[in-house]
Amino acid sequence: MAREGGSEEAGSRGGDLGDDAGLLARSASGDRRAFDAIVTRYGPVALRIAARMTLDRQSAEDIAQEAMVRMWQRASEFDARRARLSTWLYRIVVNLCIDSRRRLQPLPLPEGFDPVDPSANAVEAMEFDERSAALARAIDGLPSRQRAALTLVYDEGLSGADAAQVIGVSAKAVERLLARARARLRELLAADRQRSEADT
Repeated sequence: MAREGGSEEAGSRGGDLGDDAGLLARSASGDRRAFDAIVTRYGPVALRIAARMTLDRQSAEDIAQEAMVRMWQRASEFDARRARLSTWLYRIVVNLCIDSRRRLQPLPLPEGFDPVDPSANAVEAMEFDERSAALARAIDGLPSRQRAALTLVYDEGLSGADAAQVIGVSAKAVERLLARARARLRELLAADRQRSEADT
């Protein structure tokens, strides 16, 4: 599981390229090489979060690209005293994902989104596919903020406080979002199992 701190450490190990805040400051002055270094470091992070929240590779790629563009356009607005660059990026990506979900109807799980272990036999592979598809459908049924909380805390390893800063709510609100998300996932998965059993 990727953790926010790891990204920050990667930034500080950037050698002559400088740390994240320095790179963004140079980007704000029009230094394209500095911004390219930021994209290299954080582009995969943006894509990973967008993919988990949208469940659609093409939409995720579009959102990740838009997030990078917005970072470039707003580089001069970033204040390293108020937030880490990774936290700022998370907020941009999450907001873009929420906006995208407001505009679009839920999309089906893309083919091959959860690849099956090639060593699994046919029955295991089918069961894995069914569980993955059921979980994806359940996650897709969650409200955007609940999905964001799950993605940031469980997938990205952020603390409740850091996730709260990204989403724009209190740490207590993040705890409530997670609790509701877990409860809702249990309900949706149980209903999905019942439907499957009724069909057999």
